[in-house]
Amino acid sequence: MQTLYLIVPLAPLLGAILAGILGPLIGRRGAHSVTIALMLVSFGAAAAVFRDVLDGHTFNGAVYTWLASGDVRFDIGFLIDRLSATMMLVVTFVSLAVHVYTIGYMADDPGYQRFFSYISLFTFSMLMLVMSNNFVQLFFGWEAVGLVSYLLIGFWYTRPSAIYANLKAFLVNRVGDLGFLLGIALILAYAGSLDYARVFGEAKQLSGMTIELFTGHAWSLATVICILLFVGAMGKSAQFPLHVWLPDSMEGPTPISALIHAATMVTAGIFMVARMSPLFELSETALSFVIVIGAITALFMAFIAIVQNDIKRVVAYSTLSQLGYMTVALGASAYSAAIFHLATHAFFKAVLFLGAGSVIIALHHQQDMRYMGGLRKYMPITYATMMIAALASAGIPGLSGFFSKDAIIEATRLATVPGAGFAYFCVSACVFVTALYTFRMMFMTFHGKARFADAPTSGGHDSAHASHGKHAAHESDHVHGSDQGNEGDHGHGSDHAHGAIPHESPAVVTLPLIALAIPAICAGWLIGPVLFGPYFGASIVIAPEHNGLAVMAKEFHGVLGMMQHALFTAPFWLSLTGIVVAWYLYIKRTDLPAVIASRFALIYRILERKYGFDEFNDWFFARGSRGLGQGLWRFGDAGLIDGVMVNGSARLVAWFAGIVRYFQSGFIYHYAFTMIIGVLLLVTLLFMQG
Repeated sequence: MQTLYLIVPLAPLLGAILAGILGPLIGRRGAHSVTIALMLVSFGAAAAVFRDVLDGHTFNGAVYTWLASGDVRFDIGFLIDRLSATMMLVVTFVSLAVHVYTIGYMADDPGYQRFFSYISLFTFSMLMLVMSNNFVQLFFGWEAVGLVSYLLIGFWYTRPSAIYANLKAFLVNRVGDLGFLLGIALILAYAGSLDYARVFGEAKQLSGMTIELFTGHAWSLATVICILLFVGAMGKSAQFPLHVWLPDSMEGPTPISALIHAATMVTAGIFMVARMSPLFELSETALSFVIVIGAITALFMAFIAIVQNDIKRVVAYSTLSQLGYMTVALGASAYSAAIFHLATHAFFKAVLFLGAGSVIIALHHQQDMRYMGGLRKYMPITYATMMIAALASAGIPGLSGFFSKDAIIEATRLATVPGAGFAYFCVSACVFVTALYTFRMMFMTFHGKARFADAPTSGGHDSAHASHGKHAAHESDHVHGSDQGNEGDHGHGSDHAHGAIPHESPAVVTLPLIALAIPAICAGWLIGPVLFGPYFGASIVIAPEHNGLAVMAKEFHGVLGMMQHALFTAPFWLSLTGIVVAWYLYIKRTDLPAVIASRFALIYRILERKYGFDEFNDWFFARGSRGLGQGLWRFGDAGLIDGVMVNGSARLVAWFAGIVRYFQSGFIYHYAFTMIIGVLLLVTLLFMQG
């Protein structure tokens, strides 16, 4: 079985190497064939491992010792239990679907082989992260997904907006990663090991220790470690205020948007906190911090989605909001509910992203929903699968999102940590907002009057992708610093037949949508054993005083009972109200949104500008860093180093030499006079000392 453990991550790595290095030799067909075949092998191995884990077989051991320093070993090792096996299955399945989808979406892109190499490498990085049994390998996978995301977001590197987006993602994640690394350093310093089992075994001892961050102020060591680790999760999982990079990641091709948002990278932080539950349960302060940050992210990012007109950005802000739900569950100690929502969200969010990509293909790279409409009769498969995902996202009973989202809301209601009441309000209100923006997107895209014939066209694209065929993957070229994709060029290129009739995407695009729509429907039916049974076992630790899931288990009467009970609860009616309001505003009275936006212009502008975070970051951090650098150059380099130390020493020597030159005149009486003055000075000094 250990061979299968190695196959799961190494198969995508081999595919990345073959497609990346041998890409010019094996060609496009060879690149996608080898990466998809190896991804299928990885998925098959993950499924076999998952089945073996369900039979009660787990594994925790080192595979390779990278470094030994004293008593500390830096190992590459695997921890295979139900938590990691679940993540392995979700990651490989979604990644396999994205690989297949990429054949159609990136068909004529000149970087075809390179893209397949990147997404396989991305999958390898995420698998190494979730399979790790120590903090060294965890940090390796953590940084690897960050690096590959940088390459993928900036895949079309000739576009300034793509370079801006990938640099932004890289820098924001470095902020979170600094906290993450400091947390790991404290664990090594106080626990003396980086192995999960040893660290968790000493968790009780760590909880009794304190650390002075400031003289005279003792902090709980467990609290400091957990908050630092969570700062890392805030970066990777895009939590307020480190969320700003995720919407701009839409500059990458749609397949990677689906992979980043559904199964890899952004879920890394959620998984990490769940894995670290033995530590987080020691600090109520840390849990309170987690639940408040998650609540803010869930509700306030959902508000922004309401005013977005770029179809991919609507889904992107939806991801931010759903990640907030997961984070709230972590803060409520409902770790299994967070992982359960992570899995269900992976399926329906992948459908939404890939479905958005299918629409973009059909409309010749148009992303502005104001120039869509009426597409359901032209794209029935895309419409049906996206409708399933939209209903799941809105939390309609029977679909996967309903079960995981309702479990989080109920767990938050039962939570006792400070801030739980605020979080409960946020996640409850967010149900209405989620249904509103999700069905706003569906109605504007697929229903009503067809508006794609009215779309403006542009004279091309500033990258090498301008002349690609009908399945090329170049997206809206956003204006640098713009809030939304609709500010950029629409239509993209001379290949856009103005007013052409759209049609359904090819099978390589629609089949992954269908495959992902199936678990988007039924994955939630496993809620009983996953949340209220011993599914995760010892993988997750919950303190007795935080175990709201145990209270929920007593009231759980099966899937059908949960669905029936939901009809009499606030979340169901909030969701239904959101759908009805979206229908009324975007189907029945399409004139009202403009009236509302005008009447509440200030609020609309705040949401459109995303609360001003980008402007503040540009002004304070970017301009501040440039100003600091310029000041250091002007006063430090040019003024102090060059002006005083280098040029100043030269001027001092020249000044001294100029004075000495007067005494080196060649006249004997000058030298005699100098000697007399010297003797007088020496006598004076001797006299003063005496």
